[in-house]
Amino acid sequence: MAILIYSAITSLDGYVSDTDGNFDWTAPDEEVHAYVNDSVRSVGTFLFGRRMYEVMSVWDALYQDAEQPAVMRDFAQIWHEADKVVFSRTLDEAATARTRIERDFDPEMVRRLKRTASRDIAVGGPDLAAETIRAGLVDEYQQFLSPIVIGGGTSFLPDGVRVRLELIDEHRFTNGVVHLRYRSL
Repeated sequence: MAILIYSAITSLDGYVSDTDGNFDWTAPDEEVHAYVNDSVRSVGTFLFGRRMYEVMSVWDALYQDAEQPAVMRDFAQIWHEADKVVFSRTLDEAATARTRIERDFDPEMVRRLKRTASRDIAVGGPDLAAETIRAGLVDEYQQFLSPIVIGGGTSFLPDGVRVRLELIDEHRFTNGVVHLRYRSL
């Protein structure tokens, strides 16, 4: 059975973007990027809402761009080869390979996917992640804490939920980022 992983780069105060929607401070350096790449190698399917999908879709073209740094091409290759499920009521068709559109989030469909998938599943974006968390679907939380406090914005985790977690790994990077990996109990 596959596990569902929610992972994001956040500020120390727990935001994935600031009050203006800016997230340029989340850009990983080469060391962090390589670690992110290794952490998603087990993923065979990414789940996205429309906005996160549109942000991430640039990776579909970068894997063949020889001018990109190797660490970026590596991530792009991982992303390109994975299946993508986009939950959107407004998107008519996918702009990337191996992508299907679902009109509504269906927790039972995700449960079936977890039971039948041979590789792990990752959920991207805090809005869709909130739905998977509320449905009790997330098995693992990975947070890359950046050494910055932004004071508000879009939260990594939704309000109104309580999930008991077990710390299963942590890693410190030379740039001050700390990776925390938790398993749902």
